[in-house]
Amino acid sequence: MHLSTFTDYTLRVLMYLAIAQDRLATIAELANAYGVSQNHLMKVVHQLSRNGIVESVRGKGGGIKLARQPDQIRLGSIIRASEGDAPIVECFSAEKNGCRIAPACRLNRILDQAFDGLFQALDAYTLADLTGNDQELAALMRLSTPPSRTPYESPGKATHPDCSDPTR
Repeated sequence: MHLSTFTDYTLRVLMYLAIAQDRLATIAELANAYGVSQNHLMKVVHQLSRNGIVESVRGKGGGIKLARQPDQIRLGSIIRASEGDAPIVECFSAEKNGCRIAPACRLNRILDQAFDGLFQALDAYTLADLTGNDQELAALMRLSTPPSRTPYESPGKATHPDCSDPTR
């Protein structure tokens, strides 16, 4: 599976906002921190705002911030929303299925199980899990160093001990 650039930027925006929780952030500073297009980030922030993940404050001194605490934002739901409902293969689409072997093919069942497993694993983690090393991330993003927070232990980790290392 290949995540879209849109999803990549979505996760980056959320990580930045999780680290800069004590203030509003601007799209310009996000673009500067990651070296990416402000136009792309505007689209990302617009969707996150529409989905109630971020709050936007207009006007002078405005910006964006998380609408919920990082430990309340599940990675699986963010990635599902960013990637959309497009079928992963043609035979998953009732309207566009032109595959001749679809009635006898077992691939769709296997792929369906694989993607269910992927999202189940992603749902075990939150945005807080991504930003437990906030001091190091803040330095790389050129953010003022956030106050040290106690790392959050996701409840999903206890039920998935084989997923305890998010770097794997």
